[in-house]
Amino acid sequence: MHINNWEERQWISQNFENCIAEELRKEELLRIGDLMLKCENFDKFLSTKFPTLKRYGAEGAESMFAFFSELFEGAAEKQVEEIIIGIAHRGRLNLLTQLMDFPPVHMFRKIKGRAEFPESADAAGDVLSHLVSSFDYKGSEGNVHVTMLPNPSHLEAVNPVAMGKARARAWSMNKGDYSPDERSARAGDSVLNVLVHGDGAFTGQGVVWESIALSQAPHFRLGGTVHLVTNNQIAFTAESSVGRSSTHCTDIAKAFEYPVIHVNGDHPEEVVKATRLALAYRERFRKDVFINLVCFRRWGHNELDDPTFTSPVMYKEVEARESVPRLFLDRLVEEGFTTEEAVKEQLQKHTEQLNNELKKVDSTVPIDISHRGRWEGFKQAPKAIESWDTGVATDLLRFIGAGSVKVPEDFDTHKHLYKMHIDSRMQKMQTGEGIDWATAEAMAFGSILLEGNDVRISGQDVGRGTFCHRHAMMVDQSTDHIHIPLNELVEEQKNQLEVANNLLSEEAILGFEWGFSSENPRRLCIWEAQFGDFFNGAQIIIDTFLASAESKWLTSSGLTMLLPHGFDGAGPEHSSCRMERFLQLCDSREDQTPVDGENVNMRVANPTTSAQYFHLLRRQVVPNYRKPLIVVGPKILLRHPKAASTINEFGPGTTYQNVISEEHATSSQKIKKVIFVSGKHWINVEKARDERGLKDSVAIVRVEMLCPFPVVDLQAVLKKYPGAQDFVWSQEEPRNAGAWSFVRPRFENALGVRLKFAGRPELAWTATAIGEHHTKEAEEVINQTFA
Repeated sequence: MHINNWEERQWISQNFENCIAEELRKEELLRIGDLMLKCENFDKFLSTKFPTLKRYGAEGAESMFAFFSELFEGAAEKQVEEIIIGIAHRGRLNLLTQLMDFPPVHMFRKIKGRAEFPESADAAGDVLSHLVSSFDYKGSEGNVHVTMLPNPSHLEAVNPVAMGKARARAWSMNKGDYSPDERSARAGDSVLNVLVHGDGAFTGQGVVWESIALSQAPHFRLGGTVHLVTNNQIAFTAESSVGRSSTHCTDIAKAFEYPVIHVNGDHPEEVVKATRLALAYRERFRKDVFINLVCFRRWGHNELDDPTFTSPVMYKEVEARESVPRLFLDRLVEEGFTTEEAVKEQLQKHTEQLNNELKKVDSTVPIDISHRGRWEGFKQAPKAIESWDTGVATDLLRFIGAGSVKVPEDFDTHKHLYKMHIDSRMQKMQTGEGIDWATAEAMAFGSILLEGNDVRISGQDVGRGTFCHRHAMMVDQSTDHIHIPLNELVEEQKNQLEVANNLLSEEAILGFEWGFSSENPRRLCIWEAQFGDFFNGAQIIIDTFLASAESKWLTSSGLTMLLPHGFDGAGPEHSSCRMERFLQLCDSREDQTPVDGENVNMRVANPTTSAQYFHLLRRQVVPNYRKPLIVVGPKILLRHPKAASTINEFGPGTTYQNVISEEHATSSQKIKKVIFVSGKHWINVEKARDERGLKDSVAIVRVEMLCPFPVVDLQAVLKKYPGAQDFVWSQEEPRNAGAWSFVRPRFENALGVRLKFAGRPELAWTATAIGEHHTKEAEEVINQTFA
């Protein structure tokens, strides 16, 4: 009754009654019984062979496998070709081995501490309860490909990741919102997203709300996710009376007017019916639907934990209960569908299979599961630094630049944009001078599209840009119609730019975009923060996916994060992108033995010109490997003349420069001091140096790539200044922030250079909000630099 749509309510009422009245066939009941029997036996097998193992079994919630069995079968009937599953630890091992073709021998190898990946793989692996599988389910009505995603132990964090991958899969298949057949196509065609939650985490984690809030949003909708909440009525030790403020753990669904089907986990056949109803609703209305599977947990949070410490009354009830599979099979025996002898025979046969798998542990080698399917032809990044030609023919760039501001004749363009955006860009294309940040970005996007790759940029206000600089999408002033010029550069353009203005969320959005980027390497995926430090709402995604996914799971991603950064008096929350946090997460070695290669876990760059930004973006798609990229993005550099570039700096043979040094009119032998900077601070330092008349004795070097640390490039620069005796690292950030803590040991260990620090003193916050203080601090930084 919480659903306002009368048609939906009527449909649910009618179909619920029909579903309840339907009886399951004998073969369906036997299939459920056999599956649950094997799942229970698998748990018992593990407890016998590995008594100290934390397996997070499904005991008490075995009827969840009736859900999965019906889900796979029913999805194929509804012409679903792909299922993307996000699930936490509870019952995961059972699902993998009993339904998803994961070889038990590889699980046993993992339990015994053997390597998860081949020695040739640059990866370490993860815990047992994060294993994955991808397989083809062969159903009676057709086949469906099922993919279980890797997940971290941060519960519910996988939700938006699975959602992002599901939508990206639809794009790769040209289905749903990406179908060329706009009239008949519907969001959710061919691709189904399934999320499995625990009752405690589902009611407690904020990312749940953020993710569901995306479910019907443009550029994020999936045409309905099927949610299963494994409601064992207790979290770690918190029972529902202290674990939530609502009656049901699924009550959050009411805020979005999504239906909830409550079902008793003691009755697996009812779970099948609930699953059928959920799939039918999703097929009809293309909205999310929730199943609240009310069940119990046989043991504690893990099998070594004693739940009677905190829930003695509940566990007296649990201990007195027979298992769900046993009760169900007893009913089947009683009703004549099977016999006790047949059950024992099945049990014995399954145990023999598991024993045989266990015997093969020593003779089985790990399998490389990376870079398959759409990632075919890609590889892990090399251990050396590489330089890629990311330049583009200048005539093509002029064409793209002009096309990026082309609008239909009857389009009512904002008057301000005619002069400041359209006419200005056309003039830049004609002269080849003064190419600003937004123009460079448009040329990068356009060239990537024309080379056969898609582009997606997501964030709050990305269509216009936080600083009103991008205007990748234009809005008709009379009709509100949106026009994206880069999608109409040529007739029947195959590859597209998706501009995804999104809701005010960070964790769910970044998780969504990471999942999106992991699905297909031939797609540039970007998330732009409104201001750089807004990423901190997504720290869980950064730590557990962005920085570590490849090392843990051999899962690659080329996700690019644009984080506006710069100290200009804007205060604590609008100044710093906290680059120090990302640098701390990098697996770059302080001693630089060996020196960094492209195989660092992520790249951190601080470009100072529009051409540099152009090459950074193109470098995310040109190589045959992918790495996340953190761009310490500009604010004032977006329009600053010193950050503008000429068309030749984008042309053939050009590339990203990890280090930019100056060309000196006089001999570089006269240079006595070298000032190293990173980012837009270079402009202030250069101005101060020239005003002091020190141009002939002081050199400024811009470190444009922080990770991988450019040892070889810096060695070449230092050779230019054999007479230098004073080396300074100057930054506008406080000493306990910025790049200082990262670069200092690397300069000393790899280059033999002891840097002096010039910058703000240690601060508990990032930047002052008091104008006078900001100005005074900025002056002091410059004075320190030239002391």
